[in-house]
Amino acid sequence: MSEKKMKIAMLGHKRIPSREGGVEIVVGELATRMSQLGYDVTCFNRKGHHVSGAEFDAGALKMYQGVRLKSVWTLDKKGLAAMTSSFSAAIAAAFGRYDVVHFHAEGPCAMMWIPKLLGKKCIATIHGLDHQRAKWGKFASWYIRTGEKCAVRLADEIIVLSQNVQNYFKDTYGRETQFIPNGVTRPVVAVADEITKQYGLQKDDYILFLGRLVPEKGVHYLIEAFKGIDTNKKLVIAGGASDSSGYDCELKALAQNDERIVFTGFVQGKMLEELYSNAYVYVLPSDLEGMPLSLLEAMSYGNCCLTSDIPECKSVLGDFGITFSQKDIRDLADKLEQLCSQPSVVEQYKQTAANYICEVYGWDDVVNKTIALYKKVNNLA
Repeated sequence: MSEKKMKIAMLGHKRIPSREGGVEIVVGELATRMSQLGYDVTCFNRKGHHVSGAEFDAGALKMYQGVRLKSVWTLDKKGLAAMTSSFSAAIAAAFGRYDVVHFHAEGPCAMMWIPKLLGKKCIATIHGLDHQRAKWGKFASWYIRTGEKCAVRLADEIIVLSQNVQNYFKDTYGRETQFIPNGVTRPVVAVADEITKQYGLQKDDYILFLGRLVPEKGVHYLIEAFKGIDTNKKLVIAGGASDSSGYDCELKALAQNDERIVFTGFVQGKMLEELYSNAYVYVLPSDLEGMPLSLLEAMSYGNCCLTSDIPECKSVLGDFGITFSQKDIRDLADKLEQLCSQPSVVEQYKQTAANYICEVYGWDDVVNKTIALYKKVNNLA
């Protein structure tokens, strides 16, 4: 096997191309960039509807930017789609001629034993400690934890996205892992056009949250804090509801009677670019993250970013953003009020965020380090 003819399979994501979650963005970036470098990459896509609704479904592709796409059997039911698609993909990868099978996220790793039975080299990327997420029931949490343990026992290498998670695997299992954070690409800043036509939004007249509407993102803290501050700025909540049935309805009920709060639903393309490009402040009030891609993206657009002080957010921000005490609605409200009354401070962060984040977190470096692991497990290094 020559290095450039290495055949790579990826599974555990919903589908690519897609922005349904951070895992999908990461898989898309890795797969397409590896393909451009001459590697043979196949991604096993889940069948079924887009997580934010059938209206966002795209036609099934066979190829995407040089990457082979194979749709696998999926039972499109809440709680079963991820498990069944991972099972199907693991079987397909086991019987395919692949040099590396790359599992993404903890739950899918429960199926790692299948390709390992046929002697495949397997790598796992742990995008976050998913069993800790508030949206899961007891069975789902048990299954995801099982996937975590399978990765510890079976994976030839484990990639983690934060030092905090790396410490967790060392302390809990005594397992060494490879720290390879996510990357970001410097975008082209867009002028307000579609967001003005559709929502009446202008540059710097809104505070933005952009991400999945799931409990661990802490959007309820943000809405409560925003309702208590005196500002003419709007609060834009952009994102789809994912698997957390009812949480988006709870958020809308919490926001009712405050006409300053705007829900856009799932966004992509030009709308997403304009929302990032024209926000006054971007807020990520999460309780739990792996490595927040939305924060990397927001900073790459030159945003002043305010996040909870969990380690995964603080490590990305460095000295180029602001934090509030996790779950502390009063502290979040105070920080929002300060930023709304101090545009010069906001502008200082805007001036430095993009250069910092794009220099420190580049996709080329992520791809090169990941390929180095592929070579290592195949004795090509």
